[in-house]
Amino acid sequence: MSSVLLPPVPVPDPDTAPYWAGLKNGKLMLCRCDDTGKWIHPPLERSRYTGGPVHFEEVSGEGTIFSYIVVRQALVPGRMPPYVVGLIELVEQPGLRINAVVDADPADVRIGQQVELRIVDLGESGYRIPEFVITAEQRHLPLASRRKCAPKSACRGTFASARARR
Repeated sequence: MSSVLLPPVPVPDPDTAPYWAGLKNGKLMLCRCDDTGKWIHPPLERSRYTGGPVHFEEVSGEGTIFSYIVVRQALVPGRMPPYVVGLIELVEQPGLRINAVVDADPADVRIGQQVELRIVDLGESGYRIPEFVITAEQRHLPLASRRKCAPKSACRGTFASARARR
């Protein structure tokens, strides 16, 4: 018997099954309200806006880093620290956000950077998960031009400014 811990495997339920099926097929499918057209994530059985029906549609996978953390301790089997977990705001709708690993050197990640989706295998489980990568245009910008907050005083008290002061 192997002593290696495997990454956690999703357990789809009726609300999330289309999300996981989409990822297996190489698409990021998110829940959308039939009545208003607004996106809903995480998925729900009924619309949070109207209580009406919902369906799943593919999203582009393009977005920006709204927030992030750097994980420096081994917390998830199959993931070696340090790595970045980002809260990505997708271009389809303001406030439509998804948590995922950002595959980048933690020192290169900045709030406001443009990212794009990459769907990767979750070990040998048969499941696939979303990850994001910094777009090629953003990778080649100097660090100073990537900074979201212009004046230092505007960033006081934020995680981004704490890193800049180090």
